[in-house]
Amino acid sequence: MGWRVALTDEADADLGKVVAFLAQKSSSAAERIGLELVALIFQLDQFPQRGAPVRQRPGLRKLAHRHYLIIYRANEAARLIEIVRIWDNRQDPIKLRLP
Repeated sequence: MGWRVALTDEADADLGKVVAFLAQKSSSAAERIGLELVALIFQLDQFPQRGAPVRQRPGLRKLAHRHYLIIYRANEAARLIEIVRIWDNRQDPIKLRLP
């Protein structure tokens, strides 16, 4: 049985911002990349350790897709993947706030 996957409010808002930004240029690109990110997120229910560890952030892992990072933590006891941020790598990394 797979793990549960949940997005924090901040990660949900991040995803909305990504799609809204892309939609300004191309609605089809926004839809395509948004769906790609969602598919990647929900694949974690079968492969929770797929992402690389985040340096100096114990317990956090990251998956890269195009210009985006999906940052998450896996709670083994609860079998829960919690997506904490969806970050556009083209932004200033100093602005990225992680738990």
